[in-house]
Amino acid sequence: MSNQRMIPILFEEDKLLAKIAERNHLAFKILYQKYYDIIFKFSFRLLRCESSAEEVIQETMLHIWQMGDKLKAINNIEAYIKTIARRRAIDLLRLNEKAANIHKELLAISEVEESSIRDGNTMEYAHLALTEGIGKLPEQQRQVYQLCYQQGFKYKEAADKLNISHGTVQTHMKLALKFLKGYIHKHSHFAIIAFIFKFL
Repeated sequence: MSNQRMIPILFEEDKLLAKIAERNHLAFKILYQKYYDIIFKFSFRLLRCESSAEEVIQETMLHIWQMGDKLKAINNIEAYIKTIARRRAIDLLRLNEKAANIHKELLAISEVEESSIRDGNTMEYAHLALTEGIGKLPEQQRQVYQLCYQQGFKYKEAADKLNISHGTVQTHMKLALKFLKGYIHKHSHFAIIAFIFKFL
C-alpha cells in the first residue's frame, strides 16, 4: 500500500495548507504522505539513487513547512511541489556530475604530457598543489574526498562508514572541491589552471 493511502485526506488542500501554515503537524503529515510517492518516483527516475530521491523528498517538504503564511497564496500545491522537487533533483544531478568531472580531470593532470604545457614544471606544481590542498581540508571534508575519490566509495557507502547522512557527504564534497579549486588557482601555473577550469 502506498504512503499516500495510509492516512485519508481529511481536508481540502487550501484548508490543509492553511493548517500547515499554522504549524499543524497532522496536516503536514497528510500532505507529506500524499506526495511522497509522486516525488520519489520522479526523483528516482532522474537520479537513479534511492537515498538521493529520499533527500529530494525531505528538502522539498522542508521547504513547504518553512513557507509559513506564504502557503496560503499557492493555488496549485501539486504543481508547486513538483516544481520544487524537480529543481532540487536537477541540482543534485548537476552536483554529482560536476564532482565526477572535476575528479576525473584532476586525475588526468598527472597523465598530460609535459610537451602540451609551456612550463615543464607545471605538472609537478599542480600535482603538489592538489596534494597540499587535500591535506589542508577540514578533517571530515578530507575523509569524504579520500573515500569517494581516492578509494572509490559511493556517497552512500561513505555516509555509512562515517556515520553521517548522504546529504552531509554531498555537502562536504561540494565544499572540498570548491576549496581545492581555489587552492590550485593560487598555487599553480595559469596554463594548468585553464586546463582544469574547463570542467569546473
